[in-house]
Amino acid sequence: MTPEAAGHLDKAREYLTKARALLDVLHYPDEAGRAAYLAGYHAAQGLIFERTGKEPKTHRGVHSQFNRLAKDDPRFDIELRRFLAQTYDLKAVADYEVGPSSAVPLDRAEAAIATATRLVECIAELLA
Repeated sequence: MTPEAAGHLDKAREYLTKARALLDVLHYPDEAGRAAYLAGYHAAQGLIFERTGKEPKTHRGVHSQFNRLAKDDPRFDIELRRFLAQTYDLKAVADYEVGPSSAVPLDRAEAAIATATRLVECIAELLA
């Protein structure tokens, strides 16, 4: 595994730890959902760099490159392939939204952490 890919996986694991603490200790589902998204994002960047030698510069670029790499790989089920697109809105809520509709429900943050954990583990196994 390249040092760059390993660095992204390390960052992904850090974000998983942060997500769990933000939810369990501080009770911040918005921030926990955001951290879960970023865990998946960094894991995807690690996979992309390992396979292409490049790092996309935007979230959209990471999403599309990851989908291209994962679409025909049976180790990535539909939930893992859709994770980045479906949880990007959790990051957007935490970063930009205000008002009554700007809260991430607890169950959604929990689900995001669980799926992010699976995604990070899947990519770590592939790159090991």
